[in-house]
Amino acid sequence: MTRLVFQQFYLDCLSHASYLVGDRHTGRAVVVDPQRDIGGYLDAARDAGLLIERVIETHVHADFLSGHLELAEATGARISYGSAAQVDFPIDPLDDGTRVSLGGVDLEIMHTPGHTPESICVVVREHPDAAPYGVLTGDTLFIGDVGRPDLLGANGWSAEDLARALYRSTRERLLTLPDATRVFPAHGAGSACGKSLSTETSSTIGEQRTANYALAPMSEDEFVHAVCDGQSIAPMYFAFASHRNRENRPTFHEDLPVPIVDSLDGVTVLDTRDPDDFARGHVAGAINVGLDGRFADLTGQVLRFDAPIVLVCEPGRAEEARNRLARIGFDRVLGRWDKPGDVTTRRLSPSDLESTTARLVDVRAAGEVESAGTIPGALHVPLTELLKRLDELDPAEPTVVYCAGGFRSSVAASVLRANGFTDVADLAGGYNAWRDARVETV
Repeated sequence: MTRLVFQQFYLDCLSHASYLVGDRHTGRAVVVDPQRDIGGYLDAARDAGLLIERVIETHVHADFLSGHLELAEATGARISYGSAAQVDFPIDPLDDGTRVSLGGVDLEIMHTPGHTPESICVVVREHPDAAPYGVLTGDTLFIGDVGRPDLLGANGWSAEDLARALYRSTRERLLTLPDATRVFPAHGAGSACGKSLSTETSSTIGEQRTANYALAPMSEDEFVHAVCDGQSIAPMYFAFASHRNRENRPTFHEDLPVPIVDSLDGVTVLDTRDPDDFARGHVAGAINVGLDGRFADLTGQVLRFDAPIVLVCEPGRAEEARNRLARIGFDRVLGRWDKPGDVTTRRLSPSDLESTTARLVDVRAAGEVESAGTIPGALHVPLTELLKRLDELDPAEPTVVYCAGGFRSSVAASVLRANGFTDVADLAGGYNAWRDARVETV
């Protein structure tokens, strides 16, 4: 039996991958890039007879709040970043070339700045002299893409500076590994940390060398243009999460119950039910982000991180909603409300649009509009920009919002109503339903 224990944990709702790496013979293990709720790692380590002794972060994450402090509290594990990281809590920094031994299993630290200045990759070997089993690439190298260099400026680094560093990190470091080396990134399709991530959650250096557009032969200037052009707008919670991941913040405890509250004064009501159930009756001013979608990610696009939140949920799902919000650092969940409300809203069918004179608002991402077209006359305001562009819309004008399938449009319509828009409907089935019913697109 191999001595290497290797397990990927993939969180679909955030397109986030994390890893448990251990030595079966010595019982020693590390966790790389953990999510905030850590129960899965503790259970997996116990089942494999492992003790988690270190948490390794490949960089300071922006798209989720990491569980390094929670794991350190629960297990006594040391927290490690690359030696260029600047954080407000004690860490055991890892220099370029450092070898972390778990007994036989060996981890080699490779500094790969580019996505962020402190980014590292972790090369995993079953024993020090073995060929690499795989490399944990964090946000440096994805399947089909590389990490975007424009999310933050740090220590005087511009997006171009970081892109040039990323060019060197991929060519001079990662592409020197054997083609058979497995690639295990921190994110997959749906993440805003890149623009063309694959739905695959692992690959090899050889496959990426030939299939990844960012690894194709090109000059450094061509690479800078290729990776900086066409990036989506980052959700507004990214800057908060990046800052919070550097702080010595309070730890999160995922098993605590969510209490029922008796007042909605001064709070934001977040209704996590299905859009159709929300339309049939909800609390006035509630924001609808369905729990069965990319719940935390979408919430982080339309709510401020410091908003006091009261949840409306299907029975038995309040703790799930609270924990998923905690994954992006939204910790001000005061409780849950057990009376859904009696305010109803309209969801139009595609045929209803033939007779409407309302302002049409398309909240899909730019790439969706470019590839699939849009409804003639619609104003394009991506959901990530909606709160910043409210002044482009008239709160008194009848408005119909649509997305691709009718999920994000309910989010956007509820945001508009909560901001004083008096006549807002959304398109059930979204642009896809309208396109199937009509031919005219632009």
